[in-house]
Amino acid sequence: MTNITDNDIKPLNERVVDVLKSCYDPEIPVNIFDLGLIYSVDVNDGNDVDVLMTLTSPACPVAETLPPEVEQKIRELPDVNSAKVTITFDPPWDKEMMSEEARLELGMW
Repeated sequence: MTNITDNDIKPLNERVVDVLKSCYDPEIPVNIFDLGLIYSVDVNDGNDVDVLMTLTSPACPVAETLPPEVEQKIRELPDVNSAKVTITFDPPWDKEMMSEEARLELGMW
């Protein structure tokens, strides 16, 4: 008998969000999804994943390393054909984009 886990039946876009929630800016103890750095996640019929994200600032020290790390983690998901992360600064990131949980975690109320 095969054991089926929640990850086996979750839609791919939900599994991508789970991966995004495992990625952190090393300077901030909150994941990039809850920080509001992810603007969109698109999964097409061929299981190509496109993520549009920003950084806390254009001079962010992880600008060169974080996007490739995110792409690699998404590519490692079963069923993903390809992954592409695009960085934008339009609109610029603002602390209001953070989830309620992130604001609580960082004491930003």
